[in-house]
Amino acid sequence: MESLNVLISTAWAQTAPAAASGGDMTSTLTSLLPLILMFVVLYFVMIRPQMKKQKEHKAMVDALAKGDEVVTAGGMLGRVTKLGDNYLGVEISGSVEVQVQRSAVIQVLPKGTIK
Repeated sequence: MESLNVLISTAWAQTAPAAASGGDMTSTLTSLLPLILMFVVLYFVMIRPQMKKQKEHKAMVDALAKGDEVVTAGGMLGRVTKLGDNYLGVEISGSVEVQVQRSAVIQVLPKGTIK
C-alpha cells in the first residue's frame, strides 16, 4: 500500500477567489466596445448600402411602363408590352414575347437602344 502512495500526489484545496463587485461597469463596457464598434462598421459598410440598392431597384421596377426597354437577369433585352402585378410581358423579337417576373428586370435602357 505504501508503494502506491508514492505514485499519487496529495491534492491540496485552494481558497476561492473574492467575488467581483457589481460596480465594475467600465470593464464590462470596455470589453463590449470592440463588438459594438464592429457592428456599427458592418452596418455602414454592408447593410446600409444594400438596403439603399434594394430601395432603388424596387422604385425602378414599380415605375416600369409599356414601351420601356429593359434588360432581364438572364441577359435578355426586350420591350415591355404587358404589365401585371407580378409579371411582365417582354417582346424580345418581332413576334416573340416572354413573361418574366418584375423582379427579374435589372436595368431600364434609354429609349431607342434596341433596334
